[in-house]
Amino acid sequence: MAYDILMMCSIFISILPLAFKNSNTFFHIIDIVTAIIFIIDYLLRLMTTDFKLGHKGANSFFRYPFTPWAIIDLVSILPALTLLSSGFKLFRLFRIFRTFRVFRVFKALRYSKSIVIIINVMKNSKDALLAVCTLAIGYIFVSALIIINVESHSFATFFDAIYWATISLTTVGYGDIYPVTTAGRIITMISSIFGIAIVALPAGIITAGYLDALSHEKKNGDK
Repeated sequence: MAYDILMMCSIFISILPLAFKNSNTFFHIIDIVTAIIFIIDYLLRLMTTDFKLGHKGANSFFRYPFTPWAIIDLVSILPALTLLSSGFKLFRLFRIFRTFRVFRVFKALRYSKSIVIIINVMKNSKDALLAVCTLAIGYIFVSALIIINVESHSFATFFDAIYWATISLTTVGYGDIYPVTTAGRIITMISSIFGIAIVALPAGIITAGYLDALSHEKKNGDK
């Protein structure tokens, strides 16, 4: 628990400089310290990968760098290359990696129990979520085909129609592209109504799975 708290604090402190346009010595020290912590964390996880993956032998050490969590850890370390940019011209090319600090937020997901439960729920409900995603994509595609044929003068390209269908499906409605005829407006209303139902499905699936997971953990805790 102490290690998890240390890593969570390091992650959020390392992201702090991104909130400011100008850098200073304090932020530079933060970069160095947190970069060292992340590198040590990566090496420790690499050394114990056979235990975590449950496979003995050298194969585990070759597999670990390609696991999702290891990739997130590596991307979190890449911004440390910017620390060398002031001394070596070659490493100035790596200044773009500074933006990768944002991905350190995903590194924090490993240490949040609630987030881990949600991720497990999404894994267990992947078939239902995939079905809803397929339904949404199909509905967007069909709506785009209908609207571009009903109002070809309002939508210059099929991409514009796809964009409008996506915005209508999510009921956001930016208003930058919209139908002007009665038929087009009726289609928009129907699309928005169905969109409410389609968007609500994933939320219901994840909520139900999350409540089941919490109930299961509570029962195991009582035992």
